[in-house]
Amino acid sequence: MYLPKRILEQKLLRFLKEDIGQGDITTYLIIPANTKAEAEIITKEAGIVAGIEEALALCKSCGIETEALTYDGVEVRPGTAIMRLVGDARGILSLERTLLNLLSRMSGIATMTKRLVRKIRASGCKTRVASTRKVGPGLAYFDKKAVFLGDGDTHRLHLDDLVLIKDNHIKIVGSVERAIKESRNTVSFSKKVEVEVASAEEALQAAKAGADIIMLDNFPPHKIKKTISLLEKEKVRTGVMLEASGGITEKSILEYVSTGVDIVSIGAITHSVKALNMNLEVVKVEKGE
Repeated sequence: MYLPKRILEQKLLRFLKEDIGQGDITTYLIIPANTKAEAEIITKEAGIVAGIEEALALCKSCGIETEALTYDGVEVRPGTAIMRLVGDARGILSLERTLLNLLSRMSGIATMTKRLVRKIRASGCKTRVASTRKVGPGLAYFDKKAVFLGDGDTHRLHLDDLVLIKDNHIKIVGSVERAIKESRNTVSFSKKVEVEVASAEEALQAAKAGADIIMLDNFPPHKIKKTISLLEKEKVRTGVMLEASGGITEKSILEYVSTGVDIVSIGAITHSVKALNMNLEVVKVEKGE
C-alpha cells in the first residue's frame, strides 16, 4: 500500500494537530529553547513492527532527523530499539504521543494478523485471513496497511472496491437473484460481486445467479459444512469463493478453516486491537546556549 508523500503527511499532521491543540504547554514551560535531544522508540514486548514509514514521514515533516533501526513487517523482541530521533527536544516531546499511538496501534494489528496467519499455515491450510471495514474513524489506511504488513488480506478498502450485497440491500431489493442481476447489469467488468447470505439455500441462489464470492454471515462451522455440501451437490462450489464471517475468534478460527472456506474475515483484527507496548526514551541531551 502506498500514498503520495504529501497526502500521507497531511493525514499524519491532522493527528498531531488534534493532540497538540494550542500547544504543548508542559514542554514549552519546562524545556529551554534550543535544547537538542536524541531519543529512541523501544518495544516493550515481542511483535511485528508496523508504522515505521509513517513515523519517519511525520518526523521529517516536523524537522526531526530520524533513523529507522528496523523495517515494517519485521518481528522484534522486547527491548528492541526500532527508531532513533535527533533534533529539537521540544519538537521530539511534542511528537511523542502521536508517534507512539500510531506505531503501537499499527504494530498491534500486524502482530495479531500474523499470529492468525501462522496458526492457519501450521494447520496445513491456505485459507486467507481478511480484515473488515470495522476500523477506527480516520484510520482506514493505517489499519488496513497494518493488516497487509501482517500478511493478511485487506478485503475492501472503500465502498467502491467491490460490489458487496448485504442483508439490508436484499431486503430492499427483494431477493438475492434480483440484487445480483441489478449489479451485473451495470457494474464494470473489473469489479467482483460478493453476496452476504443467511442460509444454505440463499448461498445456492447466489452461486447460480453468478456471484463471485459468497459471504456466509454468522454461520457456525456445522452450517458452513452443510452449505458447502449443497453447493458441491449442485456442482457450483468450484465457481465461487466462500468467506466465513461473524463471531470468529483466535480460539475458534481453526474450526472455521477446517470447513473448507476460502476466506475468514475477522473484525476484531482492527476494531478490538491490542496495541503493541512501546515507549520513547531520551538517551542524550545537549542544552543550548
